[in-house]
Amino acid sequence: MKSTFTHNRGRWASFLLLLLTTWAGPAWAQDDLLGQLESQKPATATPEPVAATFKSTRLINGHTVETPGQGTLVFLISHRFGTLNSGAYNFFGLDQAEIRLGLEYALTDKLEVGIGRSSIEKTLDGFVKYRAIRQTTGSRVMPVSVTLFGSAAMNMLRDDRSWYTVPRRLTYSYQALIARKFSPNLSLQLMPTLVHRNLVTDNTQANDVYALGIGGRQKLTKRTSINAEYYYLVPRTMPTGVRNSLALGFDIETGGHIFQLHVTNSQGMIENHFVANTRGNFFNGDIYFGFNVNRNFTIRPKEGFRK
Repeated sequence: MKSTFTHNRGRWASFLLLLLTTWAGPAWAQDDLLGQLESQKPATATPEPVAATFKSTRLINGHTVETPGQGTLVFLISHRFGTLNSGAYNFFGLDQAEIRLGLEYALTDKLEVGIGRSSIEKTLDGFVKYRAIRQTTGSRVMPVSVTLFGSAAMNMLRDDRSWYTVPRRLTYSYQALIARKFSPNLSLQLMPTLVHRNLVTDNTQANDVYALGIGGRQKLTKRTSINAEYYYLVPRTMPTGVRNSLALGFDIETGGHIFQLHVTNSQGMIENHFVANTRGNFFNGDIYFGFNVNRNFTIRPKEGFRK
């Protein structure tokens, strides 16, 4: 009897040991498998904003998605000579020139305001830009940057006509600037545009002018690039005698300055002028040579950079 009990107890001990081994084996294997999967799981990359889609707040005539860093003041000189086909008597346009002087200030990294004065119609203009979306790389990719733009411009020419009041002198422009930096060298931008004119010449002209702009920048070297810009006017809103604006440019960066040299069939340097009032035919020689000069000044350093 004692021998039988001992024998049965040995069998039960062997059975329990086998059961524990069978249960623990998969648990150890599962832990080991989870450990392997955890080690192979890629680390979550922090979204990184894409920098320098363009080097300036201007592409050629129009704005880019870029805003200066917070506390930065930009002094901008824009200059357009006369047409190249005006002949030797006008020194191929160099005797005739229009200019715009502008100041732009970044209240934050996203919000910029600006003011300018053009010699064309002695126009005073002001604008606001807000960088709503920024292109990023990393775990949560944002494929494009989007900046919203709005401006108002007023014709300041002297005029004794009583009905030519301040509201009739005003023009408003609105844009959504949508850009993507495809590589370190290539950036493209779309510019859906609306120009509203409070005063038009007659009832056949639309107060609202719609256009779709497209532009791009191809980097050549670390400090140079070629740019292009084109505004297609929606035919049913196109003012009489107005043409689509076309511009080609070459940028040179030198320290705190950016020189932008270009040729265009638009002599005006604000949206109302180059979108809604371009009259030159680029391919017939109505080409204006011009330049933009950008100079940045740090007025208020960011908190993190103060010493």
